[in-house]
Order: sequence, then C-alpha cells, then structure tokens
Amino acid sequence: MDETTIYFLMSYHLHEPLHSNPMFIVKCMDMNVGIAQGERNPNSSWLNSRGVWLTYIILLFVLHFILLSIPYITTPLAWTLTTSIHNIVNIFYLFHIIKGAPWETSDQGMARRFTFWEQIDDGVQWTGTRKFVQIIPIVLFFIASFYTQYNGYHFLINLSTLLLAIIPKLPIFHGVRIMNINRY
Repeated sequence: MDETTIYFLMSYHLHEPLHSNPMFIVKCMDMNVGIAQGERNPNSSWLNSRGVWLTYIILLFVLHFILLSIPYITTPLAWTLTTSIHNIVNIFYLFHIIKGAPWETSDQGMARRFTFWEQIDDGVQWTGTRKFVQIIPIVLFFIASFYTQYNGYHFLINLSTLLLAIIPKLPIFHGVRIMNINRY
C-alpha cells in the first residue's frame, strides 16, 4: 500500500484529513516500516510464542533425566545439580549477563544496552512471561528441597542459586548495574 491508499482509507473511515488525526500519527510511529522483522524486538518476543513454556519445562526435565542417567549421581544430587545448572547458566548468565540482540532490531540499537531480562516484554514488569520465568526457579527450589530431604548442604546450595536467580529480577534492580559490572 502506498501513501495515497492509506490516506484514502483513513479519510474514508474517519472523514477527516490524514494529518489531523493524532491516533493515525501515533499508530504510524509504532509501525515497523522498512525492516524485515514484524516484531519490535525479536530477541525476546519468542518467549510469548505458543508452546514455549511447555518446551521450557520439558527441557528442564530432559536436563534432569540426563543428570540421573550419569552413574553415581543420586536423586538428591541430580535435583540439586538441575536447580543449580538451571539457575546459574540459564537464568543468571543468559538473562542477566549477556546484553544486546544477536540481530538488528527496529529500536535502532537501543537493545545493546539492555540484558535479555530487561528486553522481555519491553521492560514492562509483572507480565505473564516474566512471572513464569520467576516462578520456575522457585518451583525447582521446592522440588529439590523435597527430594534432598532438606539436607543442610543441598539446601544452602539450592537457596544460594535461587537467590542468584530471583534477586536480579526484582523491579527495583531493573537497569541497575551493581558496582558498574556489565555497565557497557
């Protein structure tokens, strides 16, 4: 559609000139004109896709079963390792250390300064996706605590990785770089 077609459609439906309708101007500013992607930030929009949450949970159980298949790893140790690997590698490193996007986004480079967690849902707090990503480490902590029979060493390891996964996700830490680590 060219500009005259859009002008005709807007004039036909709104019975007023194109430039005098502020809603159309705002809507045009939100459109991605001249770029290949349809999403504003494809780096984090995939988390809202259908089936991602189920796939995430299935991959967690696959990790757990792989750990259980290794000889000499008991069930309590497997749950502690599952929780620790998930919280340290996936949640902390991938969500809070790596910044930017692997491809060009329509935000003209603004994603370079933000971590993956800060890019999810354009930084809006307490969305469904963010709640899901916050609840998974807590559920894993409870499961690991149950299967380790609340052993002190396992509990301390699981609690420390839980805190490492949950504290950076709090809204008060959005955009905060402690001791300027990962500032640039």
